[in-house]
Amino acid sequence: MSFDLTGRRALVTGAGHGIGAAVALGLARAGADVVVHYGSSADPAERVVEEISALGRKSAALGADVTDSAAVERLIDESVTFLGGLDVVVANAGHLVARVPVAEMTEEHFLRVIDVNLVSAFRTCRAALPHVREAGPAGRIVLMASQAAHDGGGPGAAAYAAAKAGVIGFAKGLAKEVGGSGVTVNALAPGYIGGTAFHDTFTAPEAQRGIVEKLPVGRGGTADDVAGAAVYLASGEAGYVTGATFDIGGGAWPR
Repeated sequence: MSFDLTGRRALVTGAGHGIGAAVALGLARAGADVVVHYGSSADPAERVVEEISALGRKSAALGADVTDSAAVERLIDESVTFLGGLDVVVANAGHLVARVPVAEMTEEHFLRVIDVNLVSAFRTCRAALPHVREAGPAGRIVLMASQAAHDGGGPGAAAYAAAKAGVIGFAKGLAKEVGGSGVTVNALAPGYIGGTAFHDTFTAPEAQRGIVEKLPVGRGGTADDVAGAAVYLASGEAGYVTGATFDIGGGAWPR
């Protein structure tokens, strides 16, 4: 089954590279016009826009600091102006920041991780809600959690795990609030996704090999694995799915 998003207008945050870029491209391949948000990856984001434009879809790269409420509100306004509305929001922006054990963690670090992962999702959803609600049953919000929300994450990732667990709870609560308008809200919880800046920066190569060796499916995940789930959740076929969390981890943490 292929999912048809023709005419849908989407925003993907943190879409300059990795999972966000794959999600933006996946939505475009299904027919959506897509705003590609970036924090600091302007050049990679422009390359994603070029790929989307080559598919015949409308696209633009917009920069914004997702830890700044005013910047997020401007991002939503500019996206709506460019697209002519907003049907789908994928709040993917986030960052581990650094691996720090709790015993050595400053309050500043903890709050920074919570802000960039959880509060940023809240800011994005709050600003986008009036527009997504106008889309009615076509309205979709997809939040990016993590397997860390279930298993506590790797070494020094307790703050990140807490933030991503918060994303799951937020998705459930928001789903209840907006369900009456036909809008759905769901979360994706990727496990090990290879070839991304996350693991290239924070997970040593030998540790990555060890993770993959233990996966029941016998391979590491790819950004396209996550994108496929996002496209489904953005589609009409997922209209009865809300408040759910989709684990994309190759069976690493079955529940």
